[in-house]
Amino acid sequence: MLLRRFFNWFTSIFLNAIALMLVSYLFQSFYIANFKTALLASIVLSILNIFVKPFLILFTLPITVLTLGFFILVLDAIILLISQSVIGDTFVIDGFFVAFVASIIISIISVFLHKIVGDDK
Repeated sequence: MLLRRFFNWFTSIFLNAIALMLVSYLFQSFYIANFKTALLASIVLSILNIFVKPFLILFTLPITVLTLGFFILVLDAIILLISQSVIGDTFVIDGFFVAFVASIIISIISVFLHKIVGDDK
C-alpha cells in the first residue's frame, strides 16, 4: 500500500516535470534549465500544493466563492511563482501573466499525461 502510494507520487512528480519542460519549450519567458531542474520544481510544487495551497484557499475563500472557483487559477499561478523563487536562477518566469497562462497549460498537459499513463489523478 505504501509502496503503491510512493509510486503514484513519483509518477505524478515525473509527469509534472515533463509538463513543466513542455511549457518551457512553448514560452520564451518561462525558462527551466534542464530536466533535473524540472524534477526539482515539480517536487517543490508538490510540497507547496500540500502545505501552502490549502491555507491560501482558506484565506481567499470569499473571493473564490464569488468567482465560482476561478480564483484558484490565480492561486496556482502564485504557487508557481513561489516555487520559481525557491529554486532560483535555473527556473525563471517573467511575470504574473506568464505564470497564470503557464499554470493552466501545465494543468492541461499534466491531466493529459496522467490519462495516457493510466494514473488515477
